[in-house]
Amino acid sequence: MITQAERDAAEEQIQALRRIVDYDIHEYPVEVIVAKYTDHLKEEKNEFYVPDYQREHVWDEKRQSKFIESVVIGLPVPFLFVADVNDPDGRLEIVDGSQRIRTLASFVKGTLQLSGLKKVTSINGFHYSDFSLARQRKFNRTTIRLIALTDKADEETRRDLFERINTGSDPLTHMEERRGVMGGPFLDLIKECAKSPLFVELAPLSAPSVKRHEDEEFVLRFFAYFDRYEQFDRSVKDFLDDYVKAQNSNAFDASSMKARFDNMLAFVKRNFPNGFRKGAKHKTTPRIRFEAIAVGVALAQAAKADLADHPVADWIDSEEFEKVTTSDSSNSKPKVKKRIEFVRDKVLSAS
Repeated sequence: MITQAERDAAEEQIQALRRIVDYDIHEYPVEVIVAKYTDHLKEEKNEFYVPDYQREHVWDEKRQSKFIESVVIGLPVPFLFVADVNDPDGRLEIVDGSQRIRTLASFVKGTLQLSGLKKVTSINGFHYSDFSLARQRKFNRTTIRLIALTDKADEETRRDLFERINTGSDPLTHMEERRGVMGGPFLDLIKECAKSPLFVELAPLSAPSVKRHEDEEFVLRFFAYFDRYEQFDRSVKDFLDDYVKAQNSNAFDASSMKARFDNMLAFVKRNFPNGFRKGAKHKTTPRIRFEAIAVGVALAQAAKADLADHPVADWIDSEEFEKVTTSDSSNSKPKVKKRIEFVRDKVLSAS
């Protein structure tokens, strides 16, 4: 039986949360949305802006075309979400809908050619300019609803919103979520490390994986496990999220962290013929294998300043190493610890 005191407590919590989810609803024509995004875009003064930590424009031409088709024939379009983050120029950050906004801009500006449409097949091959003037004007007058979070909405609220509205057919990766709501100096360091030519060489990833920021996920795991692998418990996502928050809120030594990452890569370059790959013929890098080698090597370097180079052929292809780094090796604490310390101990024992 729920008591009146419990009802009052529930109401108090609801009201407190409602106060930080403050927003306005607007309805803008397509031409206004496009203008707010494209006007002064090159100078980075556009009113609706996509921050550099936000999700990349990953829609292909077919998906963009299907969205334009929906607008053309009047199908309902999902709300766009922007947020007032107290930008000094009064600009609004796009929280969700950057792909739709950029698709509208690409179409109206003439760079998108419609293709792959199965409903309005007659407009396949059309650019915006190929439509009649009347149809162009009707398209531009089409309105789309937009929710603008006020500056009362804190980062936690934006994060929750970002996760809730991106649980459809094309879910965000955890790294994309972090970029969307945890931008800060530490993630800037992560991005810098992920662009290292030596890292790209030693830990190759597919183009789609890089586009979804898997390379940054690798780098984040390296730093988090190096610092706290013994504290890791169950959820990798929560473990990494907590680490990013801690680094962003505390003063961290970016130069020493970058040096640790670079020194680890240099050692791997000298001693691991295939880098982090399983073999010369493999074109991509398994995440678990990267974690084991990268963190294990860095821990060995931290334990022994004058760590000598040595060949790894006697164990890198061993059944034991394969067992601790297979894709079905779980992320339980004992297994994470085992694969990292396996590499650490092998490297230390040979020097």
